[in-house]
Amino acid sequence: MILFFNPRATKPKNRRYPLSVLALAAMIEGKEEYAIIDGNIDDDPRASIDRVMRERAARLLAVTVMPGPQMVAALPVCRWFKDAYPQVPVVWGGYFPSLYPDAALNAGYVDFVVRGQGEDTFVELLASLENGRQYTGIRGLSFKDQFGLHVHNPERPLRSPGDFPAMPYHRLDPEQYLRPTFLGSRTTVHQASIGCPYQCNFCGVVPFSGAREKVEPPARTAAILGQLRRDYGANAVQFYDNNFFLREDHARELAERMIPLRMHWWCETRVDAVLRFSDDTLRKIRESGCVMIFFGVESGSNRKLKEMKKEITAEQSLELAARIRQFDIVPEFSLIFGDPRDSESDFHETVAFARRVKRINPDVEIVVQTYVPVPQRRGQMYGNLDGFEFPTTPEEWATERWFNFAIRKDPELRWLPPELRRKIQGFETVMNARWPTVQDWRLPAWGRWMLKGLGSWRYALGAFDNPFELRWAQKLVRLRQPRLESL
Repeated sequence: MILFFNPRATKPKNRRYPLSVLALAAMIEGKEEYAIIDGNIDDDPRASIDRVMRERAARLLAVTVMPGPQMVAALPVCRWFKDAYPQVPVVWGGYFPSLYPDAALNAGYVDFVVRGQGEDTFVELLASLENGRQYTGIRGLSFKDQFGLHVHNPERPLRSPGDFPAMPYHRLDPEQYLRPTFLGSRTTVHQASIGCPYQCNFCGVVPFSGAREKVEPPARTAAILGQLRRDYGANAVQFYDNNFFLREDHARELAERMIPLRMHWWCETRVDAVLRFSDDTLRKIRESGCVMIFFGVESGSNRKLKEMKKEITAEQSLELAARIRQFDIVPEFSLIFGDPRDSESDFHETVAFARRVKRINPDVEIVVQTYVPVPQRRGQMYGNLDGFEFPTTPEEWATERWFNFAIRKDPELRWLPPELRRKIQGFETVMNARWPTVQDWRLPAWGRWMLKGLGSWRYALGAFDNPFELRWAQKLVRLRQPRLESL
């Protein structure tokens, strides 16, 4: 028996299929018994884990851990589990242990860390635990030796998601995961690729995947989505890919295969990739149901984009903003605030660029991000942050300061003084009021117009300091929205 634990990471209304856990479960489906405990559904995961352990003792607890809320939720459960069942190994996988394997192993309740893509590493670990073999030959695995020292085996090459078995969706209740969104009434999720071939030095995907990407064939993507629609009634999909479009021929084939599915969808990709696509391909993508695309624009400064190793220019982002209007696809432009070298001038420069984007295409949705460093495999982090140190234990990561760092919410950084953090938050509040997102499908028309009216004068004058009346109005609108969290 294998126990999979997906710690709570989100509100019920944002709950989705736990793909990382399902991917591992697929590797042992029909070969070994397993149980999935999802903290996003289960209000008392300890009791559920304890019940499974009493019925049939598990030989491994496998936990998927993202930085932020999920990591914080994992700590008490894993600590309790190790105290209650000290003989059962605990393995962490996912972004947090992949980025910070030493911090994860510094926890007394974590025995193994699976770094990067985990399917093959997980299966080999199970075999080693069963046969009493050494762990040194398992690529992608980190562990503690007999002296308590950390051992990090070589990286494991990525494989296409299409190389692995289909996920066992039948093991979970679809009514708990197919949630209403702006895309559709029963929105599912899928990841058709893993990794990214670029080397942006501010991004956590690079150390996770090593600037590599593997993509599943379009036929498999369409087949899986077709099954989810046919068997469970899914009518929309959010793609979790870090970089959804690489080649135009692949994008066009996938679009053509998705047209009969009649599913609205959202994805994330690069500006330069979509600019290379022909008008006909972009029309096919829209015809296939694409409603919105997230673009990592990051900055309006070509100098900073070069330093970020982004490999795009500000002019390309502006060109895309103008061109994509004709295809009725809403673009999201992510902009990063808080350059470590000169965060104050960076704020004004980034705001000016956002205004320029809005003049070109008012439908562009600006996503405000605050720069927080992540460890890089090669070279220095963006900003050359000499002396910057990350926490060395999960417990420290769970403190308020580092929790806010992980979720990029009011992070405490030496180059980001409190007054500038408040200014960035004020700009975000004004933008969200003046330009309410289409993703908030529950926002009533009266609330949308009220926010637009209240936000217009602040946006026009650049008055981003302390927009208290907008925050009050946003709270009022949210209070009046239908309560769907319990659906």
